[in-house]
Amino acid sequence: MAKLAVTDAIKSLAEAESRLNLCRVEDETFFTEWQGELPLIERSEQSALETLRRRLLHHRADGELLEGAVTLLASPLLELAGFYDPPFKVKAEAAIEVVIDDGEETLRGRIDVLILQEQLWVMILESKKTIISTRSALPQALTYMMANSALTKPRFGMLTNGDDVLFIKLVAQPTPQYGLSRAFSIYTLPSELRSVFQVLKRLGQTITF
Repeated sequence: MAKLAVTDAIKSLAEAESRLNLCRVEDETFFTEWQGELPLIERSEQSALETLRRRLLHHRADGELLEGAVTLLASPLLELAGFYDPPFKVKAEAAIEVVIDDGEETLRGRIDVLILQEQLWVMILESKKTIISTRSALPQALTYMMANSALTKPRFGMLTNGDDVLFIKLVAQPTPQYGLSRAFSIYTLPSELRSVFQVLKRLGQTITF
């Protein structure tokens, strides 16, 4: 069986959808978790978000951020949303393998930050340097999220390049499907960072309830 790096084997969204038998759902009722009435932001959380935004603007002022710097700036957001506390577990640079349906290929890769709750993959943070579009990470992230296609519960992903954030919902059973949120421009507007934080809190509540 051939073993290939995810980034080498799947280079486009069309290729990811074809090889993983994935289809995108356009129905807005499929991915409602990022919409509607989101959790309130407490005063202490608002203060922490303002600090994160000042930090982002400070480092971004010197130019484009590399992938490692994007991860370092995004990680405190996950911590603030409660993903570093029980019942969640965190793995950094988690190795994964995805077996293609025909059994002839295994794709290998590493996830920047993987958060698990009772062995369920609930959040993938796939960061890219700021000069690259957030959507360019979508084929890679979808491949990672399909690593355990036997799971019946939805799993969620978060993509960021430090400027923008995009959320993913993926359901593998009975038919692999995924949906996308709108893009949140956290670099442009302070309110967008607050919205991203609220969505993260909602996802955490959805998973643990």
